[in-house]
Amino acid sequence: MREQIQQLKLWIKTSEQPLAQNCLKLYRALLYLEIPSPSWLFKIISFVHFSVAACLANFLRIFYWTPMFKSSLAGPCSKLYLYAGMPMLMGPLQMHIGNNCRINGQTTFCGRCNSSAAPVLSLGDNVDISWQTTIAVGSQVTIGNNVRIAAKGFLVGYPGHPIDSHDRARGLPDTQAQIGAIILEDDVWLASNVTVLANVTIGAGTIVATGSIVTKDFPANVLAGGVPARVIKSLLDTNHC
Repeated sequence: MREQIQQLKLWIKTSEQPLAQNCLKLYRALLYLEIPSPSWLFKIISFVHFSVAACLANFLRIFYWTPMFKSSLAGPCSKLYLYAGMPMLMGPLQMHIGNNCRINGQTTFCGRCNSSAAPVLSLGDNVDISWQTTIAVGSQVTIGNNVRIAAKGFLVGYPGHPIDSHDRARGLPDTQAQIGAIILEDDVWLASNVTVLANVTIGAGTIVATGSIVTKDFPANVLAGGVPARVIKSLLDTNHC
């Protein structure tokens, strides 16, 4: 039956026969079928739709997502703003979050399951973490005050699999030598799609450009970028201009 349907589709698309061409015209007409839509009516419908959706989202954020997320933290925090749901939490993780932080609900926080002690994730005050960011904590990830992590950031504190192929085939976990801490000091800004590997410290005020992969430490107040990332210039000279 599936082959016959595929043959029929191919015949309609390629045949020069009038019946096939009429069927193709009918298909395209149905594909782009529209109904009359007076703009004034749908402006009202759109306003009502988005107003109700926003009210519902804020209700869930205040009375459901935020309290549930805070119940997973190791200590109290104030003025936490979660938006677009609740971040995904995976594995053992001891989380400390400062005040006035904003975290997108499409964020993933995960801790290495095979560590002797629970991995520690610490966020300072006034931290922004944007959508589809993943923070994989091997031993420790420390994020300072006023840090900005743009969309699709990836902090990789552990790889999840061993280097040895036979160990991978047996389902063994990564080794202790493969994990490491990640430290983002105060005022660091990671642009979108930045990956930071284990055993890396990024100095205060440093900016890492879009799409970069950070494999080594960077000093404070520099612009870094590339694959692998390198220092492009000092930001101190820019500030003095």
